[in-house]
Amino acid sequence: MAHSLLDRTIERLTRHVAGHSSRRGLLGRVGAWVTFGALIPTLPVERASAAQTAKPKFKAPTPFAADAQTTDPTACNYWRYCAIDGFLCASCGGGVHSCPPGTSPSPTSWIGTCFNPGDGQSYLVAYRDCCGQDACSQPMCVGTEGDQPSYRPQANNDIIWCFGTGALIYNCSTSVIVGNAS
Repeated sequence: MAHSLLDRTIERLTRHVAGHSSRRGLLGRVGAWVTFGALIPTLPVERASAAQTAKPKFKAPTPFAADAQTTDPTACNYWRYCAIDGFLCASCGGGVHSCPPGTSPSPTSWIGTCFNPGDGQSYLVAYRDCCGQDACSQPMCVGTEGDQPSYRPQANNDIIWCFGTGALIYNCSTSVIVGNAS
């Protein structure tokens, strides 16, 4: 029976490998490749599918916190404004926690607890009205998170808090972090 060239070549190659290698060496190499193959899925590789389905770091405790942002203090959904009711001093020439020129801060304030999505912590925030000029013409923000009835004035944001200032004319509201509430 005549053997084809391919059969003879394969047989010669197989006999050569069998004559120059041991079974233990072959089993060791096969075992190493199987082990290496099993470890490949554990290597740290960035996968595009994981990047697309990234979940937020922290679970928002309230509807306002779910939409809150940490970058633009002139927007109503800035995280500190969860319980603010009025015009933002940051949009009216002042800052997040400072009154615009020509106005003075009220000595009284109301409080709220706001969730910061940037660090996952809740903070006690004091809101203070700035008084002395006509109201700022910027859009009004109405945050009702934690708002209490008027008979609980320390947590009511509907009261104009310009008592104790030179003028009772409301201009805008600031928000100052008092401390960590978590």
